[in-house]
Amino acid sequence: MPPDAKLLATPTKRLLAIDGGGVRGLLALEILGCLESVLRESLGRDETFRLADYFDFIGGTSTGAILATCLALGMPVAQIREIALAAVRDMFSKAGFERRFWYKYDDAHIASRLRDVFRGFLTDEDRRAGRTDITLGTAALRTLLLVVMRNATTDSPWPVSNNPRAKFNNPARADCNLGIPLWQLVRASTAAPTFFPPEEVQLGAERFLFVDGGVTPYNNPALLLFVMASALPYQLGWPAGADRMLVVSVGTGRVRHARPGLRAAELNVLYNAAAIPNALLSATQVEQDLLCRAFGRCRKGDPIDLEAGTLIDLPGGEATRAVPPLFTYLRYDADLSEAGLTALGLSQLQLDLVQKLDAVDGIEALRSIGVAAGRQVEASDFSGFLG
Repeated sequence: MPPDAKLLATPTKRLLAIDGGGVRGLLALEILGCLESVLRESLGRDETFRLADYFDFIGGTSTGAILATCLALGMPVAQIREIALAAVRDMFSKAGFERRFWYKYDDAHIASRLRDVFRGFLTDEDRRAGRTDITLGTAALRTLLLVVMRNATTDSPWPVSNNPRAKFNNPARADCNLGIPLWQLVRASTAAPTFFPPEEVQLGAERFLFVDGGVTPYNNPALLLFVMASALPYQLGWPAGADRMLVVSVGTGRVRHARPGLRAAELNVLYNAAAIPNALLSATQVEQDLLCRAFGRCRKGDPIDLEAGTLIDLPGGEATRAVPPLFTYLRYDADLSEAGLTALGLSQLQLDLVQKLDAVDGIEALRSIGVAAGRQVEASDFSGFLG
């Protein structure tokens, strides 16, 4: 369980949400590195500073769940980067020919790598209990953690946290979530349909099949994280307010597949089968960002669209609001269109190298985009939340 200070309703609370996006998580990782550096310097901390020291609640979906879990365990960004770069190609190893009708990549590499990394955080209590894997209830987690999955068995999103007050985290329950191996939860959140096989998880007497949280409305889990921190059913009850709660949202690159000149005859079954999943993923990601900007006090973020703009609050702008802002909101992401890369000074990069979820040949390109996008992180973004 996280320390009590992370659970209690203190004067300010800080939340960090990380989008899903496959290999594009490397882009988010570089933004997180910039975030770590800026906060370390702003707080006057030394090299032992971790994002887990600053944030109270960290959540992620799919590849964002991997990053969120590593951060919640207190890992520095440099260590996560080292692990990711050593493992990413193996994680996207082709499945055997006979299995490719169901999924493209084998899950053995990602499962074994997650287990190996997380086993390094086994506590003395875990060892005394005879555990070989840390669970969601481990004391090694230094913050509250949210992992978003989709339960294919019940046909519903499953946001799971280690909040000890949550209904399904009661140790008296046979299906208590806190006993699930942490690697298995994270692996379930990354089980993108057609890319990886589902993850089967035993909960009490029931067995469920889980797939990627990116096929829920919460591939960008920022607003969900706020709801779980403040809404009564989740029993944390942290007070809302622009001066009370900070929500930082980190993206994995915004992709829009514009098709000028597209003809109605081209919208056949094959086209829709390929286009609709990505279209829904992109649309829900933008919607969650838009809602956070509408209901929060937005300080940082690229334009949503030509009509909404950035929705960044100007001084005095709250006087025109119908409802006071519920939190302060920061969105760090990169536009992966040709125009977006040009704006970042990276017009030489090939779009097909950085837009795909499995673009393993674009690793260094994605890192360069993340570094460029990370330059938008400034100490002033965190004014009022550095104490």
